[in-house]
Amino acid sequence: MDLLTREEFQQHFRTATRAFHLELKDSYNVAHEDEPFRKWQAGEHDDHAWRRPWQAFIREVTGAGCVMQRVRVVTVPHTPYTRWLLDIAGDNVKAGEDIRYLPRHLAADVDFPPEDCWLFDDERLVLSVFPGDGRAGAFVTETDAALIHRYRVARDTLWERSIPHADYVQRVV
Repeated sequence: MDLLTREEFQQHFRTATRAFHLELKDSYNVAHEDEPFRKWQAGEHDDHAWRRPWQAFIREVTGAGCVMQRVRVVTVPHTPYTRWLLDIAGDNVKAGEDIRYLPRHLAADVDFPPEDCWLFDDERLVLSVFPGDGRAGAFVTETDAALIHRYRVARDTLWERSIPHADYVQRVV
């Protein structure tokens, strides 16, 4: 496995026609989200300026022809973090990312791979690595053909069952 720099990670999007993100955790411990999440929990205003660079990147790569997809497998009832993501994900959707949700109990038969990932096209796998404290850590490439196949099968199964963001939000509100 090779640790990726931010530039190397972003280059995967620029050379792909499809970028699929699988999120399996009910909450993440991302340092740059600490204050925005705290504000949301306290009912305070957030201008979401911290999200604009990622949304600009989404517009860049989707405008160049990369289809960006994400499935969040979530536990019901939702954690506060999941509810927060449901509230803010619409901006990513507007930027061009197709975000979908699948309640975990509807995926009990899926052979989940061990980590969150980005799967680029059908052949390049980038795993998300989290250190012991749960903080978002790094991205690493994985070349094991059997593992890539496992992620591909999970992606196809989960994508077919998952619910688009707008529809999911209507169901849970």
